[in-house]
Amino acid sequence: MDARASHMTAPKKVVLAYSGGLDTSIILKWLQTEYDCEVVTFTADLGQGEELEPARKKAEMMGASNIYIEDLREEFVRDFVFPMFRANALYEGLYLLGTSIARPLISKRLVEIAEAEGADAISHGATGKGNDQIRFELAAYALNPEIKVVAPWREWDLGSRTKLIEFAEKHQIPIAKDKRGEAPFSVDANLLHTSSEGKVLEDPAEEAPEYVYQRSVAPEDAPDTPEMVEITFERGDAVAINGEMMSPATILTKLNELGGKHGVGRLDLVENRFIGMKSRGVYETPGGTVLLEAHRGIEQITLDAGAGHLKDSIMPQYAELIYNGFWFSPEREMLQALIDKSQEHVSGTVRVKLYKGSATTVARWSDQTLYSEEHVTFEDDMGAYDQTDAQGFIQLNALRLKLLSARNRKG
Repeated sequence: MDARASHMTAPKKVVLAYSGGLDTSIILKWLQTEYDCEVVTFTADLGQGEELEPARKKAEMMGASNIYIEDLREEFVRDFVFPMFRANALYEGLYLLGTSIARPLISKRLVEIAEAEGADAISHGATGKGNDQIRFELAAYALNPEIKVVAPWREWDLGSRTKLIEFAEKHQIPIAKDKRGEAPFSVDANLLHTSSEGKVLEDPAEEAPEYVYQRSVAPEDAPDTPEMVEITFERGDAVAINGEMMSPATILTKLNELGGKHGVGRLDLVENRFIGMKSRGVYETPGGTVLLEAHRGIEQITLDAGAGHLKDSIMPQYAELIYNGFWFSPEREMLQALIDKSQEHVSGTVRVKLYKGSATTVARWSDQTLYSEEHVTFEDDMGAYDQTDAQGFIQLNALRLKLLSARNRKG
């Protein structure tokens, strides 16, 4: 056993987050050979757009003692994506947290399956350089403080693609032909977004090649005619598109299709990882970008100014908690309760124009509106607002500024 792994009692049964790809297949075999333990695989369908039955066949072939493949798309959007979007969460002002928000759900199911299977450990394929190891493990420990976590990338000596291939060949693990060379970049995908990192993207001074993008056309190649989409909200969550009621996952799927068609939702970002280094990622979040714009649009007429400004002020902290892996922390839950309270009257419909990479609110209406045309009109307001009230309002707010100015002029 690797000396770095010796601090942990060898697990007897491990639940592995398993994609069916080369890395997690190597991990499956490595767990069996390194720890002589049973391995149960768990593969989640979060809308990554890949056929998952090959993962089942591969896990069977490699001797997994049990295999879980679950469609979690509705739970993912309903219980994780939508609550996050009520906050209009953006990490570092730009990133819609597509990878971050998927990790707590995967960890939740790993821990639940471990309990059902009588397993004493879980395992993941995240490297020791990134955020995902933190997200997986903080979530797991929050749900079961006794669970063991095996993180092979922090333990083994298979630190290069060549060594991984050699291990795979030694243990008869099938290798796709394109994996024998260097993969051009690494991709993570789910129903909310695609994330591409590494290799050809590692130099932030070089523009990402067009082939990196998988869910959206280039804005310059998008249709020359704008498309309107109407999104209806109830209590802060999208419930219908163009008047048709849909489930959460169906809504996000449809918005991905519409946004991707018009080149919406591309982001090239150099971000600060929680672990301390900067990394460059290329993200596509077409449906999420449209959804964020529409949610902002309905809040414009239904959310009180004080509530909206307070909510905006806590958003960066909320987004950072999710990015850093603290979904199951008490502070995230406290902020969520505040955010959810703010959404009680955020209901109505927004019309968004999709055109050449942009999603723009052009109309919004609601039975819960706070917008009063009677008060704001440039025409005769029939006494709804007394403009002379503003004089005293200004004088009271100016008082401290006058006193400060008078003192400073003396000096």
